[in-house]
Amino acid sequence: MHIDLNSCFATVEQQARSLLRGKPLAITNRLTKNATVVAASIEAKALGVKVGMTFSDAKALAPGLIMLETDPPKYHHVYQVLVGIMRSYSPNIVMKSIDEGVINFAGTTGIINKRPLTDIGYEIKKRLKDEVGCWMRCNVGIAPNRFLAKTAAALHKPDGLDIIDHANLRQTLSRLKLTDLSGIAERNQARLNAGGIYTPLQFLDAPADVLRRHVFKSVCGEDWYQRLRGWEVDDFESSTKNVGRQFVLDDMKPTPELIHSRLAYLCETTAMKLRYKNLCARGVFVYVRYASGDYWYERKMFKSRFFTNAEVHRRATLLMNKRPRGDYEREIGVTCYALEPSSMSQVSLLDEVNREVWLTEAVDQINSQFGEFTVTYASSLDAKGVVRQKIPFGSTRYFELLLNRA
Repeated sequence: MHIDLNSCFATVEQQARSLLRGKPLAITNRLTKNATVVAASIEAKALGVKVGMTFSDAKALAPGLIMLETDPPKYHHVYQVLVGIMRSYSPNIVMKSIDEGVINFAGTTGIINKRPLTDIGYEIKKRLKDEVGCWMRCNVGIAPNRFLAKTAAALHKPDGLDIIDHANLRQTLSRLKLTDLSGIAERNQARLNAGGIYTPLQFLDAPADVLRRHVFKSVCGEDWYQRLRGWEVDDFESSTKNVGRQFVLDDMKPTPELIHSRLAYLCETTAMKLRYKNLCARGVFVYVRYASGDYWYERKMFKSRFFTNAEVHRRATLLMNKRPRGDYEREIGVTCYALEPSSMSQVSLLDEVNREVWLTEAVDQINSQFGEFTVTYASSLDAKGVVRQKIPFGSTRYFELLLNRA
């Protein structure tokens, strides 16, 4: 069962503020004249407002559009309620993002599945309204695997409930386009078209060998063959490849001191992410986007592994100091890559290494007990109230950590 909260952030704001209900509403990470829509209410979507639009473009489509900044504690509360509801039906749940998740009912037949899953789906809808608020709505999709359940959940938005099974699979796919299928965007659509596949039904009927050898030219073709037929091939968790932060600068003509402050903050929070995942890194990547639109980046692999705030900051600053000057910076970012399991728990033969680890652990414990950034860099102090934490859409991997700082 795939559960997807409708226009989650905007709907949560409308639930919290009744005067916003029924009005076009957009959510952004930071209210500026160049603000970008990160979420839109159902009413705003009906007027053509889409995620990624600038506020001015969205306002042209919906003159009465209201723009609000993200409010992480509200979304955290709804996220926790949704997780609690889902876990009450099965211990095997996976949150695909902050506003959607999957319940696997395998193994719960004797306890839960004495009722039809449609009854449970409607019950979840009712519980969401009872436990969060009457304005909350969600789509529910039921199918033999995650892919088809997600497809079912997208059939009738908002507030729909649909089933895809062996009886209606072909009929359902006949009403869809290739790009309606999760995972099929322009590039994969072009691959399928090049193989003579133009509709989901043709996709379903294509032999596995054709998909593997001629369309996707990899084992992905076999996965798609199984996926479309209801077999589960997506029940795995991918490993973390990189960790980083980016920030669009809050000053149109930033000074070197301001850039240093913002970079220090980004490095500090990136290192926190590393330790939260019990990882260390060997590579650092930094970039700058300038007012002219030009883009500069630098990366370097180091012989030693690192995970502390100071070491991420030192290495990133070393690279950032190489950036071209002469134009105003608009955006900066830092990313750690070549990740490995952390060595913090291993006692070193070198006292200076142990002191660094123990100091980092002590600071983390203080910040965990008394609030993040109780002990922090002086150089990044003035960035704390400016660099707001963005709400991560694609993963809940760092969500608990990030919201502890909100």
